[in-house]
Amino acid sequence: MKTTVSVYDFRDAFNSVRPNTFSYEALGHLFEYLERFEEDTGEEMELDVVAICCDFAEDTWQKIADQYGLEPNGENDEEKLERICDYLADQGAYIATVGDCVVYRQF
Repeated sequence: MKTTVSVYDFRDAFNSVRPNTFSYEALGHLFEYLERFEEDTGEEMELDVVAICCDFAEDTWQKIADQYGLEPNGENDEEKLERICDYLADQGAYIATVGDCVVYRQF
């Protein structure tokens, strides 16, 4: 049996299993990304909060740069954030920007 999950169900699942892993807004972007993935591949996914937390993250540009050994060019934080987003997009990992954080697929 399968159950259709709404964005509200998705957020509730994260809040009960892994609270504070993603912001409210980031969970909305992640839900949309995963729904598009299902539509593009024609395969339904199982909602596995722990697995999603292993595959995806929400971090500041500084943490992403440290994690991947990057030194983004730019005169200010906004330009550096843009460079990190461009790098993640080139890797096929960028999902969304939420304030000063980025939602992305870890690689």
